[in-house]
Amino acid sequence: MTEKTNHRSSLLDLSTLIITEPGSLSGSGSTLYQSPLPDRVLEIVLENVLNFLTSRRDRSAASLVSWSWYRAEAQTRSELFIGNCYALSPRRVTSRFGWVRSVTIKGKPRFADFDLMPLNWGAHFTPWLVAMAKAYPWLEKVHLKRMCVSDDDLIQLSESFVGFKELVLVCCEGFGTTGLSAVATNCRFLRVLDLVESMVEVADDNEEVDWISCFPEGQTHLESLVFECVECPVNFEALERLVARSPSLRKLRLNCYVSISQLYRLMHQAPHLTHLGTGSFNALEAVVAGDQEPDYGSAFAACKSLVCLSGFRDISTDYLPAIYPVCANLTSLNFSYADINADQLKPVIRHCHKLQTLWVLDSICDEGLQEVAATCKDLRELRVFPVNTREENDGPVSEVGFEAISRGCKKLQSILFFCQRMTNAAVIAMSMNCPDLEVFRLCIIGRYQPDSETHEPMDEGFGAIVKNCKKLTRLAVSGLLTDQAFRYIGMYGKLIRTLSVAFAGDTDLGLKYVLEGIMSCRPIRI
Repeated sequence: MTEKTNHRSSLLDLSTLIITEPGSLSGSGSTLYQSPLPDRVLEIVLENVLNFLTSRRDRSAASLVSWSWYRAEAQTRSELFIGNCYALSPRRVTSRFGWVRSVTIKGKPRFADFDLMPLNWGAHFTPWLVAMAKAYPWLEKVHLKRMCVSDDDLIQLSESFVGFKELVLVCCEGFGTTGLSAVATNCRFLRVLDLVESMVEVADDNEEVDWISCFPEGQTHLESLVFECVECPVNFEALERLVARSPSLRKLRLNCYVSISQLYRLMHQAPHLTHLGTGSFNALEAVVAGDQEPDYGSAFAACKSLVCLSGFRDISTDYLPAIYPVCANLTSLNFSYADINADQLKPVIRHCHKLQTLWVLDSICDEGLQEVAATCKDLRELRVFPVNTREENDGPVSEVGFEAISRGCKKLQSILFFCQRMTNAAVIAMSMNCPDLEVFRLCIIGRYQPDSETHEPMDEGFGAIVKNCKKLTRLAVSGLLTDQAFRYIGMYGKLIRTLSVAFAGDTDLGLKYVLEGIMSCRPIRI
């Protein structure tokens, strides 16, 4: 009985096998390693494998395999993306994920951009900040979109995370220069401070905090500084000194209070910039008679690495030739604040053969779009915004420019196009010429607008888009549509994740087509 018992014990002990040096069996060796339990071995292997998964969707799918995979994925997740701040509680997040260094949170839905949300709707950052300050003192990055962020939040953030490096606020509101000054003062390792289309509160007494002067003296770690949306002047001398002592700065986007002469001085301090927002692109200060203006073109010519150009908030078209030296190297050009016409656009676009992203106003007309189509053969993303959204106006862009883009820019992957009129034939041509489209947003201004030539519904045009563009993940429909259009979407739009619909369809049958066709494949937001 004793031999059997000992033999059985030795079998049970295989899970804690002792590995020893040679000679240890005779009693002279020393123990080197005790293997962990099999479940723990599996988790260690999984943790190493999961470190190679960068897609959040892949990681979420892996966490559903089993409890072991769930625990291993939670322990290795360093970046969190929360698409709806009300989808789960902050405490739930911090209890599951223990080693997070980067957090992205989205608050209000996109309707908030069009003032379609009630006041004080919510999406406050405060509860998330309180939870993260306790759970993640090592947090390095925070990206927020459509969240309410107060000055107190920014002060607490700057004091809670010692190694904080990156703050990006997109379409956020509730904070002002007081909070920005705290971030600049306390975040000594700050690399990115991007304020994009956010509402930065301005003090009633116009006594704004000089937040630019709050960055520490000496060389900074700044790589990106974006403050286009700050609607108050900044201390330019402090900004110039900051740029001069930031050798790693690659992205700089200025607000409308920075004149073109000040831009000239900044560019001489940072010729290594890759992304530049020009500010006003106008001479805000009066030019003294007899004084010679700087050679702005030479400043742009010195920026050999510049690939992305935006800004032009209060543009004087007399200065547009200054950007010609960098156009040949540009991959992204944003003229969405520049009210320029086709004749003013053409000399710029003719140099932009490498352009992949272009944002413009419809003031460039169909003629301007035709020039884009003839030049920008590598274009991947196009956005055309309206200068005037009134329904009764005759729009300057139409199916003529739209179809020209489809013929000339066949690598197009994303398009947002506002217009007053459109035809099924032009949309069908887009679907045939640009089959790699992943995002298609056609916004025909005015309710229930039919095909401008045949006066038929726009069903066949959108039907062709979902049939021929097999990679489509985002679709926005407009114009006169019947249930047939949604039948096409349900049948062919199997990869669509986001569908935007306004004033369309005959009956509930259209919604039934969409839900039966797409919802069986993946979640969809309508």
